[in-house]
Amino acid sequence: MINVTPDGIMASVRKIREMSPLIHNITNYVVMNTTANALLALGASPVMAHAKEEVRDMVSIARALVINLGTLSQPWVESAFMAAEEATARNVPVVIDPVGAGATPYRTKVFRDMILAFPPTVIRGNASEIMALSMESATTKGVDSTDPSHQAIEGASRLNKELGSVVCVSGEIDYVVHGADVATIRNGHPMMPRVTGLGCTASALCGAFAAVQPDAPRAVAEAMAVMGIAGEMAAEDAPGPGTLQVRFIDALHRLEYSHITKLLKVGGKS
Repeated sequence: MINVTPDGIMASVRKIREMSPLIHNITNYVVMNTTANALLALGASPVMAHAKEEVRDMVSIARALVINLGTLSQPWVESAFMAAEEATARNVPVVIDPVGAGATPYRTKVFRDMILAFPPTVIRGNASEIMALSMESATTKGVDSTDPSHQAIEGASRLNKELGSVVCVSGEIDYVVHGADVATIRNGHPMMPRVTGLGCTASALCGAFAAVQPDAPRAVAEAMAVMGIAGEMAAEDAPGPGTLQVRFIDALHRLEYSHITKLLKVGGKS
């Protein structure tokens, strides 16, 4: 059972704020600013480092590694493999966000090769990305999913059995899959997909929670709940996605127990 409670979520948030864990991100140009600001607002310490000359050293001082190759290039692929290898050797939690898997054969192969070589702690992606990684047929539009999240639960379960990784399928409803357990997170707002990089930000938050919560399935479920709750807080009276983006960062910063108890929506049928 993946236990997601207001008390547990708030305990993890407090640890992040107290410990300010260093989260090493190998992430794409589009989301660097949003991702770094979200981690800072929550209380973590982000670093964006992708030069192969330093990734191993950076992993050695990090509490989690987040790999997101949305703007794919061969030098970054090499750095990501090196960082994943180092993190695996040091038992540093690894979150892989397979941005756009299924869009091109090269992109899909890079992520498949990476997760097979170094099975990560967490894989977080949209339905099309998870289905593509699990070698299922999926439909994608660039880096956006055209499949609903519930259609990827079977593929997520297959990846979990193959690799042992916690697999999170994000969408209108978020699913966290580990073994026979599936946590269902129903928080979020329809305007969130209109802000670029919020999916990538969810992966970064998974890294922050995994840095302080050793129970990986619980860490991921808590991170996705916080992501959705902050989105709902940000969307309140927001006239559009530009305002929501700014307010989302503010919401992470001001998140308190009362917000979680009021807004948390977990469980229910798919």
